[in-house]
Amino acid sequence: MDNLEKLVITRRLRVPVDAPAGAVPGWGETAARQLDAALLSVGFTCSPALLGRLAELPGETVVDLGVRVLAAVRELVGDHVRHNAYFIDFPANVPDTLEFWAGLMREALLDPVAVDRVRPPVLDLLTLPGYGRYRHSYADLLAAHAELVPLAADRVTVLELGGSLEAEAAGLYLSLAGAETPLAAEDLAALRALAAFCADRPEQPERIPVRENRAVVNEARLAAGRPLLVDTVTDVLRLACGCSGGDVTLAVPTRFRSFRRAERRTLLEALDAVASPAALGDVQRHRERWKRLGERLHPHEYPHLARAARVFEAARGERRVVSLDGRVEAALSAGRTAEAVELLGNAPGALLRRLDHLLRTGSAPAVLDAAEKAAAGASGRVLLSLREHLQNRLAPAAGRVFTNRYGRAWTTPDSRPPLAREFLTRALAVLDEEITRRLPDPGELIVDPDVLDVALPLSGKAVAPGIGVLPRGSLSAVDGELFRFFVHWRQAARRTDYDLSALMLDASYGDPEHISWTNYGNGFATYSGDLVEAPDGASEFIDIRLAEATRPIIIPQVNIYDGEPFDEAAEAFFGYMTRDAAQEGRPFEPRTVRMKSDLRGSGRVALPFVLLRGDDGRWRVKWLHLYLKGFPHFNQVEGNRVTTSLLARSIVERDHLRVRYLAGLLRARGSAAAHTTYIGLEAPADPPPGSRVYTPGTLHELIPA
Repeated sequence: MDNLEKLVITRRLRVPVDAPAGAVPGWGETAARQLDAALLSVGFTCSPALLGRLAELPGETVVDLGVRVLAAVRELVGDHVRHNAYFIDFPANVPDTLEFWAGLMREALLDPVAVDRVRPPVLDLLTLPGYGRYRHSYADLLAAHAELVPLAADRVTVLELGGSLEAEAAGLYLSLAGAETPLAAEDLAALRALAAFCADRPEQPERIPVRENRAVVNEARLAAGRPLLVDTVTDVLRLACGCSGGDVTLAVPTRFRSFRRAERRTLLEALDAVASPAALGDVQRHRERWKRLGERLHPHEYPHLARAARVFEAARGERRVVSLDGRVEAALSAGRTAEAVELLGNAPGALLRRLDHLLRTGSAPAVLDAAEKAAAGASGRVLLSLREHLQNRLAPAAGRVFTNRYGRAWTTPDSRPPLAREFLTRALAVLDEEITRRLPDPGELIVDPDVLDVALPLSGKAVAPGIGVLPRGSLSAVDGELFRFFVHWRQAARRTDYDLSALMLDASYGDPEHISWTNYGNGFATYSGDLVEAPDGASEFIDIRLAEATRPIIIPQVNIYDGEPFDEAAEAFFGYMTRDAAQEGRPFEPRTVRMKSDLRGSGRVALPFVLLRGDDGRWRVKWLHLYLKGFPHFNQVEGNRVTTSLLARSIVERDHLRVRYLAGLLRARGSAAAHTTYIGLEAPADPPPGSRVYTPGTLHELIPA
């Protein structure tokens, strides 16, 4: 139950409050005020409704709840660990890089034990005594820094009053399960816990469009003995992978467990119900997994389930089937685009995903006619993704950027011939009309201007949940004179060295310079010092004095120099703070944290965002959520600057589909309905009854079905 409570608090910024049976009010008001004061120290506060409700409870109940709430929000902003800095006075008194290295060498030469390390022919600077390990305690750091002076510009996030834990968990379950877009790995894990908790509740999602989400929900339904939600053979395969502790996305192989007889019968009956001759074409894509699953399900024990048995025959090659994709590819390879379009007529989503290629190889008017018919049958996410793709075909791009589900990215030159503007204009009009038709009636629409440049969350896979995190391509304003980004990690089993760095470029993405462990500072940026191991956790910082910055493009990155990948470390997260130039305080002050999220992904170099100075002189963050493959060891900012600049430029110059677009379509609908729709970065105080409120945490609910 505590995990569910934490999920609701961190994902919805709502505090579930259950009144214990027979509770006698006591000193709850005093305890509530104490909790609010503690929350303010980390940049949170209770809403008036939450304070009022807590005041009605016994003081002991408020204290117990407050301990859990405070722990959850401290972890949300990264204040659950001690953030020490290598240089105790950072950002003051950071030495020049060469001066620092020379000092370490002098120490080594005076140390009779260490002197052997600095003798020719090999000099490893990283092994010098005192390098890369804290030389002072966290208490020493605190003593060296004045207290932070709170300012009105500091972040204060409001925690709202929630209903009962059961009701709040059910609401979060319905939101995640019914999402029109794929979820991040953390959200998928949350959905698994919520589905198990809500399996017997009457409130269930009306539809689960994302197949991975459906597999996770089916795990809970199978365990509870409820009917499965299956309409393709691959749904059954995903479910079997999930039940075996494997990957429901089917990105990596799964070692299937032994299933109980009742489970085998349920899975085979579900498979038999959907294994039509046309569906067998999907088997070839995962034939090895199907063969392994057949060894566990024993379909020969169920001779009456003949259609299910044919799935495994197709996987073993005993039954020849040709998939729709195979027939389409054969037609396109032979130059028969019209035939490919006809084949795709019954797969509207697949047709629209191939629209660019079909327009370049076939008769554009005929292809557009087919696309117009297909638009009504495709998902809203496909329509929006195609809309973003086509609007970027109106102007030449610097390059094409590709990203996979793990955030790994690469770029290539754009060698595609341009599409005729008249065809693009017609296609965009068709998409706009269909998307508008599917949007809900907004009633009175209120949109916070700060949310207009937030990109629509067409996929959440590469975005780790946290605070202040926005979808890839979003733009968010930076308020403050000092911009400080940070990384914290703790190794699990072996020495691990992460390096926080920053690549700085001119307006044409050239003339690079950097801040890292090889260059501690320049005229406007300062590095906190390099740490090379983290058995108890380590933190690194880079301070940017924005008014003095001579480069308009700054790209922070985290390089794995050596040791455990991001997803194997015991803990790894990144974030940034902003503060006024007059504010001192510790290197890490939770109420100045504007963004924090976990680091994960299969790459060895993390690129969370790019910091941009616009023509108006204002600084903004554009979100990347990218990972570079990097090298197995010794990644440095100097070694990946070309790839980094190309990727950043491709994302920065791409015209992403943003809230501004959907808000325009919603306004165009016009309505006399009595309810209110609010879209903003934060929920409004006391919205009218019946209001629909969308914030970054629930923005996926705006994606039409």
